Amino acid sequence: MKIKVFSYNRLNTPIHELSGLSKFICFLLLTFAVMFSYDIRVILAIMVFSFWALRVSKIKYSQIRLMVIYVVIFLLTNFVISYLFAPEQGPMIYGTHHEFGHIFGRYTLTWEQLLYQGTKTMKYASVVPLGIIFLLTTNPSEFASALNGVKVHYKAAFAVALTLRYLPDIQRDYNDISMSQQARGLDMSKKAKLRHRFKNALLIIIPLLFSTLDRIENISNAMDLRGFGKRKRRTWYAKRPFRRADWVAIGITASIFVASLSVSIFVNHSRFFNPFT
Repeated sequence: MKIKVFSYNRLNTPIHELSGLSKFICFLLLTFAVMFSYDIRVILAIMVFSFWALRVSKIKYSQIRLMVIYVVIFLLTNFVISYLFAPEQGPMIYGTHHEFGHIFGRYTLTWEQLLYQGTKTMKYASVVPLGIIFLLTTNPSEFASALNGVKVHYKAAFAVALTLRYLPDIQRDYNDISMSQQARGLDMSKKAKLRHRFKNALLIIIPLLFSTLDRIENISNAMDLRGFGKRKRRTWYAKRPFRRADWVAIGITASIFVASLSVSIFVNHSRFFNPFT
């Protein structure tokens, strides 16, 4: 069986069996917990939990390899830029200054800055697996019906489903156009210079945009012909009620969210974990 990249793949796992709405609620709870806290202990715990869930969902690395590469590049770039623009942000937050190195000028290496930037990097890295799990284990139609079930208008819910379904279509069109262009002599291999590869990539993106616009027009015409949006309500073929596993998953993630808030409010008395005082 060929594995699709960045698209829903039906597998027999506990996470796949959850409803789209429960996975969405779990994703929001864990994301809010990570974004609110700057306690690296809490963030690492949530990261371990998210990678465990990624393993349980049986998502293969080949499906997410490109996304992982982009995320790593983003994290490294963000780490460097954050330091260049605010090398004293950590000491200013924690109120202390423990220097262990000096580069030049105002650029010094402090444990406070290292903890601050490391915590911020871990925050981003812990959210990524959660988004991957939600994207690759949720049936778009079932998720749209779940959104409509919590009073989200069915037009907005249907737009979400179309967006999720369109990702593999874009991938397939890109591969088809790329193979056609390479058959005509367009060099996209590593042997070509970076400047030529970038120029050749633009020759693929332009027809991809035109095919995307053509597909949008076809879908819009099909929806108009079927009277989409005429009535205030609609039924869903893929609608799935909540089961015990859904409530258990929401309960676990809600407990993690409450624990994260409790650590910040009652233990640290702040969003930041300060080991220097």
